[in-house]
Amino acid sequence: MKRYIVILRGINVSGKNKLPMAELRDILNELGFQNIQTYIQSGNVILDSEEAKETVCQKVKEAIAAKFGYDVPVLARTPEEWKKALDNYPFSQENEKIVAFAFLDGIPNETVIEVSEINDDEYLVADDVVYLYCPSGFGRTKLTNNVIEKKLKVIATTRNLKTTIKLLELATS
Repeated sequence: MKRYIVILRGINVSGKNKLPMAELRDILNELGFQNIQTYIQSGNVILDSEEAKETVCQKVKEAIAAKFGYDVPVLARTPEEWKKALDNYPFSQENEKIVAFAFLDGIPNETVIEVSEINDDEYLVADDVVYLYCPSGFGRTKLTNNVIEKKLKVIATTRNLKTTIKLLELATS
């Protein structure tokens, strides 16, 4: 049995793509996944499966589309991959409110995100993660999921430092 951290993009945001976590857990249970835990309402799941993470993502995506009628990008990482992303964060983590990780569905061909007026915000594209340091705040940064996806031509979903740490704790406890 393999453990995965599964993250969904764009659910329960501004009243769109509503997906109650209890219903998500029911769907995942019906799919045969085990030891299912969700964390907050933004599509963070810990689960166990015998299947490869690509298969897990596809099954979750298809089940949500069948039940709720919308397409949700789904990404998965092992706890080891998640820990590596945390360990490799290249900027200061002193202020957790300006630290985030954009997890990607693949390794992009580009590593430059050309954005005008980036101010003091910084980023680093490393393998399938974009490390974000946004002293201007996430409400003001130009380094959004949509921009990252458009510039790098991949699917991205971002988690702040607190959530990233908590998901690793849940996956390894």
